[in-house]
Amino acid sequence: MIMVTGATGTVGRAVVGLLAAGGTRTVAVSRDPAATAVADHVRTVVGDPSRPLTLAPALGGVDVLLLSPRAVGTASAELLALAAEHGVRRVVVLSAVTVEYGGGYRRFAEEFTAVESAARASGLRWTFLRCADFAANALAWAPQIRATGVVRGAYGDAATSPIHQRDIAEVAVRALLDPAHAGRAYALTGPESLTQHDKARLIGRAVGRELTFEEISPERSRRAMLAQGLPEDVPDRVIGYAAACLKEPGPTTDTVEKLLDRPALTFATWAVEHAAAFRNRRPS
Repeated sequence: MIMVTGATGTVGRAVVGLLAAGGTRTVAVSRDPAATAVADHVRTVVGDPSRPLTLAPALGGVDVLLLSPRAVGTASAELLALAAEHGVRRVVVLSAVTVEYGGGYRRFAEEFTAVESAARASGLRWTFLRCADFAANALAWAPQIRATGVVRGAYGDAATSPIHQRDIAEVAVRALLDPAHAGRAYALTGPESLTQHDKARLIGRAVGRELTFEEISPERSRRAMLAQGLPEDVPDRVIGYAAACLKEPGPTTDTVEKLLDRPALTFATWAVEHAAAFRNRRPS
């Protein structure tokens, strides 16, 4: 049986769906059970991963844990120790490519490094999925695209290789199901390096509308994101990584293609799939 923390997040939902489709017995951890779509073979457990003892009753019979550091917070070592006590044998950690390649504010890479270190010390067999920036981060642009057709942000020439959440989820499922991935750290990125100008153009193509990217100061961009209701750490993560990738583009790897035996999904594909979020249309 597999336990998924962060089951209501972008990747977590996709992982739960893939495991359910394959008939794998899965425990989806959620603070809000109504937010998790329950399917056959999936049991939703109400618990707070940042308070591991709330998950203790559900750990019996779990063989593998998918650990999302954003869901667990600073309690990763405690959760891993608890999992080991309850007989969990392996852990797959959603980490960040900055652990391996650098970029962005050091404190964020150090957070993921600390989680990886805790996994190594836990006695569980581990797999690390070091992910590039998510394509889904572009959803933060949706309100201004719908309202104005202009994306305003800092460091428009910063180049990264954003990864589709479905690619992360498919790799995660393979790592969860196959012990042969234990002891491996995978740097997962999208297939091509794109500037923020490029991403705005591709979203525009997907919605049939010409979009432009307007450069604004980092501080103005930060204020706008906070005013939009994003968590306080998000602007620093996004802007800090963009600043680093302005000087040196983020990495592009072929790891997804090697692991899944197909090309990694492009940002253009992601934009087409999520075009409705960027269209200023009301349902009839």
